[in-house]
Amino acid sequence: MTDIDYKNLGFKARDTHANYISYFKDGKWDEGALQKEDTITISAFSTALHYGQQAFEGLKAYRRKDGKIQIFRMDENAKRLQTSCKRILMPEVPTEKFFDAVKRVVEANKDLIPPYGYGASLYLRPYIIGVGRNLGVRPAPEYIFGVLASPVGDYFRAGLSPVNFEVTDKDRAAPNGTGQVKVGGNYAASLMSHEHAQERGYADCIYLDPLTHTKIDEVGAANFFGITKDNVFVTPNSSSILPSITKKSLLYIAEHYLHLKTEVRDVYINNLDELKEAGACGTAAAITPIGRIDYNGVKHVFFSETEVGPITRKLYDTLIGIYFGDIEAPEGWITIIE
Repeated sequence: MTDIDYKNLGFKARDTHANYISYFKDGKWDEGALQKEDTITISAFSTALHYGQQAFEGLKAYRRKDGKIQIFRMDENAKRLQTSCKRILMPEVPTEKFFDAVKRVVEANKDLIPPYGYGASLYLRPYIIGVGRNLGVRPAPEYIFGVLASPVGDYFRAGLSPVNFEVTDKDRAAPNGTGQVKVGGNYAASLMSHEHAQERGYADCIYLDPLTHTKIDEVGAANFFGITKDNVFVTPNSSSILPSITKKSLLYIAEHYLHLKTEVRDVYINNLDELKEAGACGTAAAITPIGRIDYNGVKHVFFSETEVGPITRKLYDTLIGIYFGDIEAPEGWITIIE
């Protein structure tokens, strides 16, 4: 089980020792338990299958240099899952239950957490789905909350190297829809554009705001950030994008560690010349530098298509340093598993 090539992990599901599962029935959650199988049995009438009543999260556990294990900003993931549950009428997973489930899965799979120095981690996937026999469009009678795990490496194969993106004419979410919560339908809506972008040699696609198609919303399944020519960290403000925990962390790091001015505002696709660096950020990708964006036949290169910009590099080094315990994190960001 532990004979893993940590240098070439990639981002895919692998076997682990255990995952967590808990059932909601008659208005309450059971205590939850660990299980070996990553399978569940549900009714084919379940709302998760027909009406998309399901949500999930993503966070990681890291092996520090001293051998301890730490989890990054677990409280933010618990709160975001609760927000998703409220939006699509599912029972909230209490914060204490979320913490307990994640910790139990980490402890059960601690020998699968990649050693310090590989830049890899144990990815954790909490999820909640509506289950039970239900035919009409209404909330499910029962729910399952679980936490899966898998050792992972880089989301994009290039690692910390610039990758190129194209702008898609498709929308991932509606202006007042579910774009601000982490539900599966948002990702189903992105599959076609992602595949088309990869077929044309791009890492992924850029989504514009669904209302006007003039402003950058997201980069595939990640958030967008840029560095202006006067060293301001900017990231889009939109009602249709997921509030990224990584982006929230980078805003803090940019201001308090790198002493940059930060702005959450509109980033117009026709005004990319204001940016000297750009990147995608998220739990899976951490930070991925953007070398070039292609839009309407125009190829816009940022710092370089082959080299990482200096500010993006500093942001990455600081974030990764916090992830692995090499740089002191702000209070409350880290949970240590002894």
